[in-house]
Amino acid sequence: MSISLSPPALSMARNPARIRALLAAFALAALALAGWRVAAQVEGERGIAPIASSGDFEVDGISVNATGKTAEEARTNGWLQAQRKAWEVLYARTHGGAEAPEVADSRLSQMVSAVVVEREEIGPRRYVAKLGVIFDRARAGELFGQSDTLVRSAPMLVLPVTFSGGTAQLYESRTPWQRAWAQFRTGSSPVDYVRPFGAGGESLLLNAGQAGRRSRSWWRNILDEFGAADVLIPMARLERQWPGGPVVGTFTARHGPDNRYLGSFTMTAADDTQLADMLERAVVRIDGIYADAMAAGRLQVDNTLNVEEATIDPALLEALTRESAPAAPAAPAPQPGTAAPAEQPAAPTPAPSAARYTVQVATPDPAALDAALTGINGTPGVSGTAVGSLAIGGTSVLQVGYAGDLDALAQALRARGWQVTQGDDALRISR
Repeated sequence: MSISLSPPALSMARNPARIRALLAAFALAALALAGWRVAAQVEGERGIAPIASSGDFEVDGISVNATGKTAEEARTNGWLQAQRKAWEVLYARTHGGAEAPEVADSRLSQMVSAVVVEREEIGPRRYVAKLGVIFDRARAGELFGQSDTLVRSAPMLVLPVTFSGGTAQLYESRTPWQRAWAQFRTGSSPVDYVRPFGAGGESLLLNAGQAGRRSRSWWRNILDEFGAADVLIPMARLERQWPGGPVVGTFTARHGPDNRYLGSFTMTAADDTQLADMLERAVVRIDGIYADAMAAGRLQVDNTLNVEEATIDPALLEALTRESAPAAPAAPAPQPGTAAPAEQPAAPTPAPSAARYTVQVATPDPAALDAALTGINGTPGVSGTAVGSLAIGGTSVLQVGYAGDLDALAQALRARGWQVTQGDDALRISR
């Protein structure tokens, strides 16, 4: 069997520079493809930004039906009607169901800071709408003596997970459940919600599978990223009975890294056009479940998320140092007739201050990051670890507090079974 090479192939084989150029071109193409795949995971419409919520009084779902000589006059009359109805609801809510005193429309208009149009139909002389009215807390509080005594919870990260069509979604795409939470006004709620919306790399860090993860180290880093103390997981399971037919929603309120169950309920929308309204009401009920749990003391921050990193007792460290140090020569015995010198008290040894060092570690998956954090925090002398740069599938950068120099930290990590590569001012570790 003979193999023949064409002249172009022979010329390529005899030209190493051309081969290197082709290999470089292939490598650049592969890198470009990898970069495109990573960018494709974070680009696009991932979520809906939440509306800004203040501490003002909010009354939603006010139905009005007003008329006027013109469409504009009918709308103005409808808004005034909404203000009166909202004032009655607000007063009854804050005074145990008592009847609200009459207040002039001009005074009500001064107290109202905004009118939210939930749904409206405008005719030539008629205005039918469903409105929300927001009262300025300071001005309304002055009128009926309501002080700002609302007790808020610790900041809670909200992960609204949707189960629909056999898939679970959080910020992978825009969902009606996440939209309902983004549009929910949290000013009157006792729960301090922290609502991300999947911007940038948030859609990679926060996903539906995160609700089932139990690692405290992983949760702690995520909560620190968003300035939250604990996590709330409101779940919505949407089942369409047939195309264009009713939508049955099963809603569950869960809390904490252990995904603890707090309550659930079921609601039904006649069709997809009524789905948004059903989800808005479901968010209000879920908020009520969390508020009731907070009042009952069941919405406490998980203590395992706030455990301080273990540190070595200075007294124990001093004892270990004495044991490892060579024994000092014995003092000569005093001669007869000579007074023994008074024993000088030993000066207290100051506790070594912890310095911060950069440690790079390969994290192909979340389990590798958990193992790295646990292993480093368990190293003697380490006072704490913070994630400076998180790269699942790459190399993460950690900031490690250590009571000693960089060489001592490298030796301590080697003693824990790590392979350590030491640079000028950083370490790279691997198993």
